[in-house]
Amino acid sequence: MMRNILVLGGTGFVGRSVCEALVGRSGAGAGRILVPSRRPARAAHLRVLPTLELIRANLHDDQELLRLVQQADVVINLVAILHGNARSFEQVHVGLPQRLAAACAQAGVRRVIHVSALGVSEPPEQAPSNYLRSKGAGEAVLRAAALDLTVLRPSVIFGEHDRFVNLFAKLQGMLPVMALAGGQARFQPVWVEDVAQAVVHSLDHRATIGQTLECAGPEVVTLAEIVRRAGAWSGQPRPLLPLPRWVGTLQALTFELLPGEPLMSRDNLASMQVPNVATGQHPGLAAWDIAPTAMHSVMEPLLSQRQGPARLDALRKARSSRS
Repeated sequence: MMRNILVLGGTGFVGRSVCEALVGRSGAGAGRILVPSRRPARAAHLRVLPTLELIRANLHDDQELLRLVQQADVVINLVAILHGNARSFEQVHVGLPQRLAAACAQAGVRRVIHVSALGVSEPPEQAPSNYLRSKGAGEAVLRAAALDLTVLRPSVIFGEHDRFVNLFAKLQGMLPVMALAGGQARFQPVWVEDVAQAVVHSLDHRATIGQTLECAGPEVVTLAEIVRRAGAWSGQPRPLLPLPRWVGTLQALTFELLPGEPLMSRDNLASMQVPNVATGQHPGLAAWDIAPTAMHSVMEPLLSQRQGPARLDALRKARSSRS
């Protein structure tokens, strides 16, 4: 049976891997993969994927969202933000699921795969941050709708294009010391390709309907340890300066006042009060025959390749492609 798949948030870091996995899945049939974006030109990396169609659209317009859903048999929602105020978190993590549920009801689409986050509490209002409260509320909205729903809850996601491990490696190449707040926060980092495979598994197995999957890697580590490893793997380790909570809060406030996306926000610090690790209350990747990949097996070779002369390879490749 041919099925068209609508991937919301398909142009982002996780979306890139999900789209590639969808294109490559065996026995997928000839359905289309529809990826909306307000700026399709910025998603050139997806244009080479067969059966994938980039569509210019604004997901926050009800009529445009409905037209997209009407073209689909399955909707995968990857849309999320890490930084913002209470209103922006509400709009993205709660408002979009509400409008998606309404569009699915109107279009007669039942199958939805929703990527949420570890640390979501039930009831969501008990969570300590806007991020976690809104993530939990978005889940609740979709669960209350008449949908064939699967929810994935990943820990922090790493990979070649992440803005987490790569960021800490980059910062250590620029700074003499890493002043770090929340260094004892616990994570269970998961590879982006493992999350993508979980999405594909959800799509191919109806038994996953009604399930919540905890997408976590094989190791629990602190934020401080992740930073140390990023520095060591990139060949530019720096001393860590642990910050007291009140100093970390001031640092985060300063980052928020600077232009651009903050390195760390007060809401991020609040989220880190909740261990970002599997609870065991829901199945993990192994239950779906996905062996979780260790962070060092992916990020160590990637970051080490950017040391010494190897760091110039990307520049040489870019120059040769222009000539």
